[in-house]
Amino acid sequence: MAKFVKSEGGVTLELPKMALIYQEFEAPKRVNISAELDREWADIKPLLHLTPGKNIAVAVGSRGISNLSEIVRIIVSKLKAAGAYPFIVPAMGSHGGATAEGQTKVLKTLGITEDNVGVPVRATMEVKQLGKVDGIPLFVDRFAYEADGIVLINRIKPHTNFIGPTESGLIKMMAIGLGKKIGAEHYHRLSLVRDQYSVISSAGRELIKRHNVLFGVGIIENHHHEVCLLKIIPPNDIEQVEIDLLKKARAYLPKLPLNKIDLLIIDEMGKDISGEGIDPNVVGRDVCMYGARRPSPKITRIFVRDLTEATQGNALGIGQADFTTRRLVDKINLSITAENCLVSCCPEAGKIPLAYENDLGAIKASLKAIRPYTPEDIKIVHIKNTRDLAKVAVSHGCLSELEGKSGIKIVERDLHWEFDSSGNLFSPLTS
Repeated sequence: MAKFVKSEGGVTLELPKMALIYQEFEAPKRVNISAELDREWADIKPLLHLTPGKNIAVAVGSRGISNLSEIVRIIVSKLKAAGAYPFIVPAMGSHGGATAEGQTKVLKTLGITEDNVGVPVRATMEVKQLGKVDGIPLFVDRFAYEADGIVLINRIKPHTNFIGPTESGLIKMMAIGLGKKIGAEHYHRLSLVRDQYSVISSAGRELIKRHNVLFGVGIIENHHHEVCLLKIIPPNDIEQVEIDLLKKARAYLPKLPLNKIDLLIIDEMGKDISGEGIDPNVVGRDVCMYGARRPSPKITRIFVRDLTEATQGNALGIGQADFTTRRLVDKINLSITAENCLVSCCPEAGKIPLAYENDLGAIKASLKAIRPYTPEDIKIVHIKNTRDLAKVAVSHGCLSELEGKSGIKIVERDLHWEFDSSGNLFSPLTS
């Protein structure tokens, strides 16, 4: 039976019955962060030759990594115990509106403040150029350049725009993150004429060689966004260890339950969810001219409902969607979004899709832009965001593919569409 949604003017839309499912991912359990870092530190400390009094720049990015402030605090405390004077530098390219103040604010939202981690944050957009490699100029944050050593702390995961042996991680942080706006902008522009992996990996690899990187802290998260692996890596081993860790991270990437979807409804997007707001690794789309082309999943239309508060108005990646709401558009900080899009050399990522006054209007429009369907065979998938995919709502047209499938548990078969008086959907995924 179909579900009819009514408004003051009468019947407005015929919607399919929905079901609530849980995806049970096989993943390693979260680790005891303090115990893991103690063990790793014991292994690397003899290799550091860290004499007292050295100023050490600890590079921290803008991603919403689980337990990031705890990891940073422990690393900082170990450096201090060894007699060093560590400080935090933002390693996030052009994020935070490409200003020192904005990047400090981004770190604050992640719990990285002097009060929380015990050392000052020193932010600048100034860089030093360290020559070139293979015609690629090399840039590094001025404070990091002036320090006696650099520590890189970052999550290892598949990148949103390119595919290679190393993707998002320590090497990219060295090139893009510590390259600040000028480095991020230059490397992304080069990606229009050269392979992005080779540009970023060549720059990051060479910067690690030319500057005094003490070590990197590689973080792996499981499907539930819990830290499941931590490695403190000597500089000469960073590339090979990162190659190995990326294979694990790729296996732990959460996935949609189907490969062919008529309409994907996403409750929220944002930079804290993915560097592209909506992760192309999950939805199979990448609108950037230089972006990777993924064979699956195949999604006809995407409707994104809102922006996260933590993204601070940055709607980079909104161009992946076909439909949205005016409330999302009203939250967009156009200057911050434009700055991020231009530095990424991907204006396509900032294109605003068709926007409607409410969810009901956007859903109605979305259903006009898919294949001929019946309420019984349409394939609608509703997710909170592209990071949290354990709990998902699906239309009954999806169930024939999901029933009996390993890792899928159907917990409610008759999920009702509910809208408020303004025509906005009550998400079944927030309870």
